[in-house]
Amino acid sequence: MISTNRKPRAFAPDPAAPGQGCDSPGCLLEGGFRAPKSRTNLREFHWFCLDHVREYNASWDYYKGMSAGEIEAAARADASWQRPSWPLGQNGSAAKLQEAVEAELHAFAFGSERPRAATRANTPPELREALEVFELVWPVSLDTVKATYKALAKKHHPDANQGSKQAEERLKTINLAYATLRAKLA
Repeated sequence: MISTNRKPRAFAPDPAAPGQGCDSPGCLLEGGFRAPKSRTNLREFHWFCLDHVREYNASWDYYKGMSAGEIEAAARADASWQRPSWPLGQNGSAAKLQEAVEAELHAFAFGSERPRAATRANTPPELREALEVFELVWPVSLDTVKATYKALAKKHHPDANQGSKQAEERLKTINLAYATLRAKLA
C-alpha cells in the first residue's frame, strides 16, 4: 500500500509564490519562501530563496525596538487573543452599575410610569407571580420570556457571584418562574 503525503514539507516552496527572484541583494535564485517585512504589517512579505529565508528568520526579532513594558503588554494581549477580559463574576459590572444608577436618577427626577396596575387586572392569575419575578408586563411573548430568562440566569448564577447562597436561591426562583411561563405560553 502506497501512502501519499499531501501535506507539503515545511521547507518546500510556497505554492502561492509569485515566481519572482530572491529579494536578497545579489542572489539570482527563485524566491519561493516568504518572510514578513515588519511586525506592524505581517501581511507584506519579502520573498527569499531557502538559504536566505533561513538567514532572515534567524536574525528577525518580532519584539525588536520595544520596551520591556511594551513586550509585557503584547504578551498579555496575546494570552487573551487581543480581547478584553474580566475576572469571573464581574462581566463588565461597572457599566451595568452605571446604567442602573442613571435609570434610578431618571425615575426620581421625571417619575416613572409603569402601567402595572392597569395590566395587572388583565394578567392571568397563575402568571402574575412569575411575571413579577421576570419584571415583565402582560401580554408577553415566549421569545421575550426566553431572552429575559437567559439574562437573569446569567446574572444570578452562583458561579458568577462567587458561590453566593442568595444568588443560588434567586436562580431557583427564576427557574420556577420560567417553567411556569414556558408551560403557559408554549
